[in-house]
Amino acid sequence: MGTGIGEALLEQGPDAFLLLTSDGTIAFVNSATERLFGYPRDELLGVQHTVLLSEGERGGFLRVFGRLGRNSQAGSRPFPAVGRRRDGSEAAVEITCSLVTLDAGTAMAVAVRDAGHRNDSDSGRRLALSLLDATLETTSDGIVVVSTEGHITGINDRFLKLWCMPPELIASEDPSALARFIAEQLADPDYFLQKVSALYSDTELQSHDVLEFTDGRTVELFSRPQKVADTTVGRIWNFRDTTSRRRAQDQARRAMEELAEQADKLKELAFQDPLTGLANRMLFNERAAAALLTPEPVHVLLLDLDDFKEINDVLGHHAGDQMLVEVSRRLQNCVGPHGTVARLGGDEFVILLVGCRDADAVAQRVVSTLNAPVSIEGTHMRPGLSLGVASRDPGTQTSSELLRRADLAMYAAKEAGKNCYVHFRPEMLAALLERTQLTAGLRRAVELGQIAVHFQPVISSDRLDVVQFEALARWEWEGTVVAPDDFIQTAERSGLIRDIGTEVLRRSCTELAPWLSEDPFRSVAVNVSGVQLQHQDFAERVLDIAAWSGVDPRQLVLEVTESVFFDAHSHVIGQLETLRQAGVRVALDDFGTGYSSLGRLQDLPVDVVKIDKSFVSMLHTGLEKLPILTSIIHMARSLGLKVTAEGVETPAQARYLMDHGCDTLQGFLFSRPEPAADRQQTVLRSVAAIAELEGVPLPG
Repeated sequence: MGTGIGEALLEQGPDAFLLLTSDGTIAFVNSATERLFGYPRDELLGVQHTVLLSEGERGGFLRVFGRLGRNSQAGSRPFPAVGRRRDGSEAAVEITCSLVTLDAGTAMAVAVRDAGHRNDSDSGRRLALSLLDATLETTSDGIVVVSTEGHITGINDRFLKLWCMPPELIASEDPSALARFIAEQLADPDYFLQKVSALYSDTELQSHDVLEFTDGRTVELFSRPQKVADTTVGRIWNFRDTTSRRRAQDQARRAMEELAEQADKLKELAFQDPLTGLANRMLFNERAAAALLTPEPVHVLLLDLDDFKEINDVLGHHAGDQMLVEVSRRLQNCVGPHGTVARLGGDEFVILLVGCRDADAVAQRVVSTLNAPVSIEGTHMRPGLSLGVASRDPGTQTSSELLRRADLAMYAAKEAGKNCYVHFRPEMLAALLERTQLTAGLRRAVELGQIAVHFQPVISSDRLDVVQFEALARWEWEGTVVAPDDFIQTAERSGLIRDIGTEVLRRSCTELAPWLSEDPFRSVAVNVSGVQLQHQDFAERVLDIAAWSGVDPRQLVLEVTESVFFDAHSHVIGQLETLRQAGVRVALDDFGTGYSSLGRLQDLPVDVVKIDKSFVSMLHTGLEKLPILTSIIHMARSLGLKVTAEGVETPAQARYLMDHGCDTLQGFLFSRPEPAADRQQTVLRSVAAIAELEGVPLPG
């Protein structure tokens, strides 16, 4: 019965009553607690008691908990605080605490009474205490305040975290125990304990010390008297973690020391290529500029390695680096100590010769030396190179001008077949200017829609009629028709080929759509550059144009050269397969002039083989024995491919090709490429040529 009365008193008492576990978790609340704070009981059980205290009061309550222990009466005396209700409003309360022992361990009994009826002076005092608590908790320093009587009157959460201090140590309310706990973590504990003792002995003494932890951290200690008016009432201990700042200072000091020690090394590295150890561009420019100030002959030999990218792609960049190092070694042996060998970047090297009377001998030595085999990771290869030579003349003023001339000569060496050297000639500058102007003119023509499309008929050997037109781009610049090979090469180099190719395809489909719709056997052929095929949306573009113009994809033929199949990183195969699945046919143009063998035809995604005109030109009378030409025709047909012969100019050539199974013929015999407006006349001329061809008797 007694137990029941006690529980009833707790439950029905006027004051809020809570039971907290040692870690501050709420284990029990009564009905008055629910009324005072506005929380239902189930929302409070199992949560931290701090939800019931205002932000500034949480540290103060921690200090009260620290003062409970060793039969201290501090907690049993009521103290003011500010509570926090469920709706966020604050309430003035009065708290009394005591420690209780339960089967589960030590806990804290907390009685809370509404103190809203207190007078204004109490409210001011509570506000002042709240501000003090808030100040303690918001500072980044760890702070503990000890009264002259030896009681811990103030402590913040940062202090506990800094020293990893357990709650039971705070509950002991023993400043000496705190000092010993701190000393155990320090590199020099005796010094700290002696300093603490000295400060407690002299209540007016102030101190600033640096404490080193055994784990490498650094803390600054500030200690000064706590005074109320002129009376010392305690001592404030202020601990500030300066580990990050100290480490940053140490790192900065070490960095400065290292920079000072490596000043000469850094200067050296600024002029040196890190991979090969050769001079870099900066040092080359400096030495070349100095050389041009002397009366001595000055030569610049600029080279790059041909097909170096394939080494990186096949063997990896590590193998490529080995190749560059070996090339560097060979170049230095060719030049000797009186010249400068520099790596400008990538696979590009430059040699500066000053006072050399025979630059050709050095250039020839470089070419032959670099062409010698080299073994990279078990693979034998010969480095290919293109070398340009530029020598100072009276008009040469700067090193950059000399280097630019060598660059022009190097690209002339590439066009000359590589693995050779070429001297700069003044006309190279004129050629460069012409290419630049040609590119600018072509760009303008594309923007203004001035690229024309001409059509050349293709004749069926079976039907003896025009079954296809090949669309060919034409450009008239400054009153002159530019040769297709010239401006197409410029278009590929400048990237304009994509726009030109798209426009030719669009106009071809638009112009020929009515003619194509009359007979499904008819088709239009358009040339496609490898540059266009590099774009992943190429196939999508082609099919969109065909759909937009109403042309059946099965009436569209795309002509490509053999070279497009030799780029390991291209998307050519995938693009062409997508188009073929949609019905578009692919023709292999200029067959026989590239790298493919007849046996490789079966591996290529093509439907038509176009025999290059160089083979057709071998036919004069039609009596010639041309096994290569006939083999191409028969092999292609055996693989199910159609065969078209280009460059047919005489009836004898046409008859020979028809007799040997060539499916279609194309050439000046029937018609030159003509504008779309003359297409009907083109067909009539072709029909006339076919009729005349039928009357030509077979040779022999």
